Amino acid sequence: MIPRYSRPAMAALWTPEARYRIWFEIEAHATDALAELGVVPKEAAAALWRWWDTNPAIDVAAIDAIEAVTRHDVIAFLTWVAEQVAAHSGEDWARFMHQGMTSSDVLDTTLAVQLSRAADLLLDDLDQLLAVLERRAREHRLTPTIGRSHGIHAEPVTFGLKLAYAHAEFQRAKTRLQAARADIATCAISGAVGTFANIDPAVEAHVAARLGLSIEPVSTQVIPRDRHAMFFATLGVIAGSVERVATEVRHLQRTEVLEAEEYFSPGQKGSSAMPHKRNPVLTENLTGLARMVRGYVTPALENVALWHERDISHSSVERYIAPDATITLDFALARLAGVMDKLLVYPERMQRNLDRMGGLVHSQRVLLALTQAGVSREDAYALVQRNAMRVWESDGALSLVELLKADQNVAAALSPTEIEEKFDLDHHLQHVDTIFARVFGTA
Repeated sequence: MIPRYSRPAMAALWTPEARYRIWFEIEAHATDALAELGVVPKEAAAALWRWWDTNPAIDVAAIDAIEAVTRHDVIAFLTWVAEQVAAHSGEDWARFMHQGMTSSDVLDTTLAVQLSRAADLLLDDLDQLLAVLERRAREHRLTPTIGRSHGIHAEPVTFGLKLAYAHAEFQRAKTRLQAARADIATCAISGAVGTFANIDPAVEAHVAARLGLSIEPVSTQVIPRDRHAMFFATLGVIAGSVERVATEVRHLQRTEVLEAEEYFSPGQKGSSAMPHKRNPVLTENLTGLARMVRGYVTPALENVALWHERDISHSSVERYIAPDATITLDFALARLAGVMDKLLVYPERMQRNLDRMGGLVHSQRVLLALTQAGVSREDAYALVQRNAMRVWESDGALSLVELLKADQNVAAALSPTEIEEKFDLDHHLQHVDTIFARVFGTA
């Protein structure tokens, strides 16, 4: 975890203190269930909660010191809790904790809690981003701009449509993350190899209900890692969407384009050497952060194949990727929302770029009109292209509409008025409201 790219709420989920608090809740809830089943004394469970209700500080250093001897993190934690409960109650009630359980029951269920809570924060991030995208999309619903394919001028669109596209993309991201959250939020308290040989399945059901998790239908000694792989793959796809929007902004901010740019605050500096620079540093940063989140997907996929009922090859991987992927994506989504909220948009420059190439962006309408007038598609394409290439080679100095009107072969099929009608920008915007209604429910 890098503080520079961390936000407090998400980072707090992954602290040792937060992890140990979840461990205790799992153990205490399990002890409650065992007490109800008559396996352990009810006073044992009560003693655990009485100590916990004093809001004890988690002494991470003390637990680490025990682990340095035991070489086992869960045993170290249980030993420390036993010492605290005994000191508080005067008896060793904590010996009844962890009855019939294995370490993975605690570790995997804790990870499920952390990832589901992380998903909740990410879903909130997505909601905030979606709200910004909708507001800016509606603001620029009919702001005409050039659509590009292969980076080359294609046909007119609106800037609002670009943002509506992003909104629909992140709405899909939200749907996927909701599904991934449901898939990861499972509890396994099933014992050494998942057979419940030494613990009643009712304990698992009780812990799951208390922690807001579902029951893992069949576990081994671990929760199946295909669940985790799908979760991190979903984060990777969301990161890909972050980078796609960031890349769009970076392109639009290039000096030669300059249709939109990141907000440049008073006092901000773009370069230590060149005082004129206004660089897209936030979206370049987002591109890098997205690469990091996607980089965690492959290790998560490789964690699926464990030996038999379990090994620990997944453990070290998850200690890295779980906090880093969620913290990084949380930061990236918030940063992207900020970029889009304050994005500077230049409609005049968009129009200037639209007009830059002498009307080439209307070539398809002329092509279609010629075919409808009886010209073969092959001949119509050749007629329009030979005039379009003259405009292209003049760098927009020539006008396509004027060249077409002067072309005898074109004029034989279309009148000057009919040709001019095909250069109407509004034609390209006639279905914008239809698309907006599909994306937002209303235009």
